[in-house]
Amino acid sequence: MEDLIFYTVIFLIGLIGSFISGLVGIGGSIIKYPMLLYIPPLLGLAAFTAHEVSGISAVQVFFATIGGVWAYRKGNYLQSQLILYMGVSILIGSLLGGYISRFFPEWIINLVYAILATIAVIMMFMPKKGEEHDLNGPLQFNKVVASTSALIVGFASGIVGAAGAFILVPIMLVVLKIPTRITIANSLAITLISSIGSTFGKIWTGQVLLVPSVVMIIASLLAAPLGAMVGKRTNAKVLQAILAMLILATTIKIWMDMLM
Repeated sequence: MEDLIFYTVIFLIGLIGSFISGLVGIGGSIIKYPMLLYIPPLLGLAAFTAHEVSGISAVQVFFATIGGVWAYRKGNYLQSQLILYMGVSILIGSLLGGYISRFFPEWIINLVYAILATIAVIMMFMPKKGEEHDLNGPLQFNKVVASTSALIVGFASGIVGAAGAFILVPIMLVVLKIPTRITIANSLAITLISSIGSTFGKIWTGQVLLVPSVVMIIASLLAAPLGAMVGKRTNAKVLQAILAMLILATTIKIWMDMLM
């Protein structure tokens, strides 16, 4: 009975996180990482270690982003040049970060996560470009900045088993000046590529628990496409506000736990 309750909780965490993933263009780890870490023990169930949570998150993000990208495949939202430049860089970084993470103690993994989330919060509250991009025209962006930032984000996010979209989205909005809806669609595609590196690194180093990961995968495939469909019909400023508040709340929680 306890196992049933435990996996039901994991499934619900997966549903909530994956819906948000599709909605605002992130892999969902910004939500699921703290939920997996804190909710099961809070309910008197078995607790995951930071390494186990990062492993489950890495696998789940891969499948959540597949669902999100599929929902955005029509309408010229996906920009191949942007995906190529940032995707290759973030894949290299996440492969390296995912592999070396096994050598780090848990507090280092949580610290990297907290720093990433803090940077993302600051960037989400910075002014953003207001105009929207013509979906039928070429997208202009700084290729060097895009590649370099993606490489750094990939390395850091590979350590915590995230695909890095929760910080990639603010970078695309604030630094690269890419409009919101284009950012959401393409960040899902870039995150999908990134999660290949993170997932491979975690599986290779034995940090992935099979059954909880499968439960999260099923939840992801159900909820992520639904979130993406809702996201396409939601005001861009509302999407930005939702993402900013989610990242802020998570950042406050993770820093409080580390400092206390």
